Amino acid sequence: MPTSTPQRPSQTGRRPASNPIRLIGIILLATVVLLGLAVLITWLVVKPKRLVYTIENSSIKDYNFTNDHLSGTFDFTVRSYNPNKRVSFYYDSIEATVNYNDRTLAFSTAEPFYQRHRNVTRFNMEFVAKNTALPSFVSKDFLLEKATGKVQLDIWLKARIRYKVGAWKSRHRTLRVSCSPVFEFNRFKNLKRTYCSTEL
Repeated sequence: MPTSTPQRPSQTGRRPASNPIRLIGIILLATVVLLGLAVLITWLVVKPKRLVYTIENSSIKDYNFTNDHLSGTFDFTVRSYNPNKRVSFYYDSIEATVNYNDRTLAFSTAEPFYQRHRNVTRFNMEFVAKNTALPSFVSKDFLLEKATGKVQLDIWLKARIRYKVGAWKSRHRTLRVSCSPVFEFNRFKNLKRTYCSTEL
């Protein structure tokens, strides 16, 4: 009696079902790459230049140095220049310290502001030292320098800023500014401009 062997259905022409997770991953990767390229192209077209900071002048009042304790109000005029043609900046917070020999003498803050492209903005920073204690060797160096009429101080400024190009705004970044003005005690104002270094 003849027997028949059952035939398996042909697999020819069938494609494996696409993996939805894999598809989503490819779409997300392509989106990230496109966004990265857009940011890179914008950055290359804009070519942001480094911000230029200087200390314009300074003064001190209510100065007193007794038994290794310093008191006084240091006033500095800070000049910020944005040389960029298309980039503006939002300064959302500004903090600063005035220092001597890596010792902090006083703190200060400045009001937030918006700086347009190719703009010069000046703002005052007032540092109030209230009976600040210093190690004896630091006090000795400070008084020796002061006897010459000049003391080199360090101003360290930190700001949270955002770029603006057209309607696009960046996330927050940290701007760090370091200045080393020579403070002249024998003059009412120190008018020598001091250039600062910036890091963004």
